[in-house]
Amino acid sequence: MSSILFVCTGNTCRSPMAATLAAAMFASESLKITVTSAGVSAFGGSPASKNAVLAMEALSLSLSAHKAQPAERDLIENSALILTMTKAHLMHIKAACPTANAYTLGEYAGSKTDISDPYGGSLDVYKACAAQIKTLLEGCKDKFKEAL
Repeated sequence: MSSILFVCTGNTCRSPMAATLAAAMFASESLKITVTSAGVSAFGGSPASKNAVLAMEALSLSLSAHKAQPAERDLIENSALILTMTKAHLMHIKAACPTANAYTLGEYAGSKTDISDPYGGSLDVYKACAAQIKTLLEGCKDKFKEAL
């Protein structure tokens, strides 16, 4: 079974939404890929932000059990693929583990787009962020099937 690690800053918004959206997509495609998320500046155990939870609930998905974790070297080294939300996150991952199979989610989907941090924004900002992530994930679907 292959694994994907999604990485953002605090692991309370973007990366947990990405992991949840990816897990739902993989389940619908019967793909045996595990997903997890972490943050380059995460405080272990922090819950997902309220609006991230609500944005996922609007898509009939749940983040209620999410607990943030830092993107530590062991986690990075044990992930088959790492997808970050921004170029800065990617630089952090590559600095920690230069051989990591890591890309920005946008880059992996064939776009130069970074995913802006919705932290502190309205529910609509979070929903727009989730929609952007979902679109990029769908653009990677065939790549996931081939690579993992």
